[in-house]
Amino acid sequence: MSSTTSASPADGSRRKSLPWPLIALIVVCVAPLIAAYVSLDSWKPSRRMNYGDLIEPRPLPETRLTRPDGQPFHWSELKGRWVLIQLDDARCGEPCRRKLYQMRQVRLSQGAEMNRIERLWLLVGTDPVDPALLVDYAGTLTIRMQDASLISGFPAPEDGKNHIYLLDPLGNLMLRYPRDADPSRMKKDLERLLKVSQVG
Repeated sequence: MSSTTSASPADGSRRKSLPWPLIALIVVCVAPLIAAYVSLDSWKPSRRMNYGDLIEPRPLPETRLTRPDGQPFHWSELKGRWVLIQLDDARCGEPCRRKLYQMRQVRLSQGAEMNRIERLWLLVGTDPVDPALLVDYAGTLTIRMQDASLISGFPAPEDGKNHIYLLDPLGNLMLRYPRDADPSRMKKDLERLLKVSQVG
């Protein structure tokens, strides 16, 4: 006569259930993945770090540039410096004067680091510059472009003359500031760049 051995209910539950240490290990491994997925799916940064609009780094196109005395000027003369640039007519209306003032104040606000920053006014057109402006904003390079097509090298939603641009020490445009930019926020951008920069 044959006999069969039946498993008790307790034995079956022991075979089917996972041991608690293994369950705990699975939870510890999987929980961070779930949390990361949820946070990436639902969290959006509230603001970007920089104030100016990032531009894909680009060198300025080589073209004929002259100083006020007619001597030639080359972009290479700016290498190794951070450069705030504005494009404006030599007649320089109120928006132009406001940008000259902003560039001067932002540079001065850097204190001991201000010598790492240059200011450049690219003159559009052939009108003479008001000598009083050159006195008021002494230290600003005034360079005249001989080819107006250079303006297209400064990317802008509408008109490059609405903006202040930042050129890095390697000679690449990298930031564009909005019309009527906030100087205090420009100052913070430059502070961060000067702090981390290994050049310029």
